[in-house]
Parts: sequence; C-alpha cells; structure tokens
Amino acid sequence: MSDQKKPQFQIISGKSTTHKAYHTGTLNLSNLSSVLLSAEEAKIDLGLIHAKSRVERGIKFTADQTEVPNGEEYWVIWVAVDRQENGPYYAGLAACSMKIDKESKKGWKNLAFHVNRMDDALKRRIKVTELPDHSKEVLAKFLQEHNPEMWENSTIELKESLLSKK
Repeated sequence: MSDQKKPQFQIISGKSTTHKAYHTGTLNLSNLSSVLLSAEEAKIDLGLIHAKSRVERGIKFTADQTEVPNGEEYWVIWVAVDRQENGPYYAGLAACSMKIDKESKKGWKNLAFHVNRMDDALKRRIKVTELPDHSKEVLAKFLQEHNPEMWENSTIELKESLLSKK
C-alpha cells in the first residue's frame, strides 16, 4: 500500500455546512466520508455513500433481517470532518449495521436508519453506542493512525465514545 495512494477522508470545503442557510433540506456531502468496519478491519470506502461499497456490490438487500440468518455483520461508519482554529478534526461520527451473506448474495440493512445516521454525522453528532467494544477499539485505532492531527483535534466526547467500555 505504500506505493499506492492511501484513501483519504474528504476534507472541508470553505462553505458552511449549517442547516439554517438557503439550502435547508439538502445534504451537503462534501465534508462526509464513510468507513466500512468488519470484525477486524476498518477501511475508507466512499462507495458506501451511494450503497456501492465493495461488499454491497451484487447483493440483493432486504428489510427483513431474518432472511439473512448467516450474514456477516458490517458496520457503516459515517464520518464528518471539519476545520477549527487548530486544524481539521473528526466532527461527527455515527454507526449503523448491515449484514451480508456473500454466498447467497443476500443482505440486510435498514436504509432509513442509515440515512438518519448519515444526517447525524453531518450535524456533528456522535452516535456509536450500538458498536461493540471491540469494534470501537478497531475504529479508534484506525482514526488515530489515519490522521493523528485530526484525532488530536477531535472533541473529548468523540474520543470517549470510542475509548470507554460499556
């Protein structure tokens, strides 16, 4: 991976992302990135924003979780980034799960919940309570290693949400 360009978080246009401006009701995705979290690995996968990540391709999704009994659990992590006087930081973080059975090419996810969590991240909220402790550790390590400056500039709330045990 050292010879290849490492995927980056989409960082920060100069425009405001408040929801009280002229474009109320629209989502500005320019400050949003997505991380795909499996049992042991976290990777930036911007395809998640349009439901076209590497694990979603070729999968027929259902709203009924019982139709995917052998599905592997994945977590979609929405990460909003912003800039403050100290520099860029992880501003919003929200998690939602999905299950994918690659063998049967079936998957489950609650699309409305995914959209709501994406909106939470964009509104600079921290919503990761559903994540298992091990997954929080994997995500925290990934965010720290990916950009130590952004991690350092992030809020105490964000860091504690990933580092504290249930």
